[in-house]
Amino acid sequence: MNLAFDWGWLQPLGKGLLVTFELTGIAISIGFVIGILLAVGRVYGNRLIRLLSAVYLTFFRGTPLLIQIFIIYFGLPSLGIMISSFVSGIVALGLNSGAYQAEYFRGSIQAVKGNEIVAARALGMSKLQAIRHVVLPQTLRMVIPSWSNQLINLLKFSSLVYLIRVQELMYEAKIIAGLTFRNLEVFTIVAIMYLTTVLILSSILGMIEKRVKIPGLGGKGV
Repeated sequence: MNLAFDWGWLQPLGKGLLVTFELTGIAISIGFVIGILLAVGRVYGNRLIRLLSAVYLTFFRGTPLLIQIFIIYFGLPSLGIMISSFVSGIVALGLNSGAYQAEYFRGSIQAVKGNEIVAARALGMSKLQAIRHVVLPQTLRMVIPSWSNQLINLLKFSSLVYLIRVQELMYEAKIIAGLTFRNLEVFTIVAIMYLTTVLILSSILGMIEKRVKIPGLGGKGV
């Protein structure tokens, strides 16, 4: 077996990796906002809000991410909504991530002792103020271990958007492999790039978790 590596591959692969980082960063941020709103709605909302939140979660957690990407990229134009492949990828990843983040946040919100809310209300805080100043700060510290998994999974699942021609890491790898027929070498390099990124992210998130964990809870949010 004659294995070969071309250093010229690193430039397009590096460019694709940067696009992957951009996709992941924007999508996880969108999902973060959606997740917080859904989690608060499910725990503290009225019946209608809880129902709408449950419908959202059921759809985005119960259908394949690839189908969601195709609905947004290929389906929305039939309604007159035209968006680029890059934006379609971000929207699909963000909406999907929000559903999973919501469950992580909900578990951490429910882990906050109820008497703390009572104490906050006794001090004159409104329900919204108690959630904002008492519940959410603790939630965000406790949720880091499970939230970290979502970030890493989103980074890996972002490779699906190559199917709608977003020029991220997997897309660039497919182009190179198609031109050179060096499938084993190209995809091995891509696997190493993903693995290295995941290990670095895991290390950084682990350090953050240790710095902000709540004493007595061991940093576990769910």
